[in-house]
Amino acid sequence: MNNSLNKIKQYIADKPVIKHIGILILFIIFILILIYIWLRFYTNHGQKIPMVNITGKSLAQASELIDDHSFQLVVTDSSFVIGKSGGIILDQNPKPGAEVKEGRKIYVTITKQEADKILVSELPLLYGNDFVQKSVELKHRGILAKIKSKKYDSGDPNHILEVYYKNQLIIDKTVIRNDVKISKGDELEFVVSDKDSGEISVPDLVCSSVSEIEFLLQQFNLEVGEINAKGAISDTSSAYVIDQDPKYDGITKIPMNSKINITVVSNKPSKCN
Repeated sequence: MNNSLNKIKQYIADKPVIKHIGILILFIIFILILIYIWLRFYTNHGQKIPMVNITGKSLAQASELIDDHSFQLVVTDSSFVIGKSGGIILDQNPKPGAEVKEGRKIYVTITKQEADKILVSELPLLYGNDFVQKSVELKHRGILAKIKSKKYDSGDPNHILEVYYKNQLIIDKTVIRNDVKISKGDELEFVVSDKDSGEISVPDLVCSSVSEIEFLLQQFNLEVGEINAKGAISDTSSAYVIDQDPKYDGITKIPMNSKINITVVSNKPSKCN
């Protein structure tokens, strides 16, 4: 055995090229070992820690929580949330509890300080359209919708007649305030059409015949109540109204299907000529 080893050593000694190749191989192996050790140290290979939960924290609070692990916060998006101040973390990636390496970037979505604003001109067409359909479209734009009241209209029910923002009329049949800015998260109030309910202004019936007012009231979903005759009247339908209850003033409103009491005379009063 010793003779064999001696022969190999002698052979290598007689062949300097082989000796140098062996030294080079040993050197390369040594370098590779050093690189492997350095990479393990630099990348913390195999050393993972649970991701901390920073959702619901402010950016300042989150920075303190992640500082020990050298995590980096990266804001990728922001959104306005009613009732929350700006800079609050809504979502994070990686999620809480996920196994990650130290120094990992954490991508977060935070709340905005102020809501985005939308011009009325950028809203979908509202007047004359179905309230339910348009409320869904508005919700997709971050705007809430609520029925403020109902108003008689001979068209289809629940169609938009008026739109209010912060108690100010911004849209109706003749008005559209395109320059008004609406904050996302705010609410628009709507007056919608209704054939059977809601309120309507008291019409002026004085000086009209009973046949005329019956037709008029039918258009407004109102009815003739008590008919009080003054003097002899042979044909009630041709009698003229000289008084009504409730009275017409241009302001007072009454519910749909209400009755209006009238006082009539047989001949058209002189004040009506």
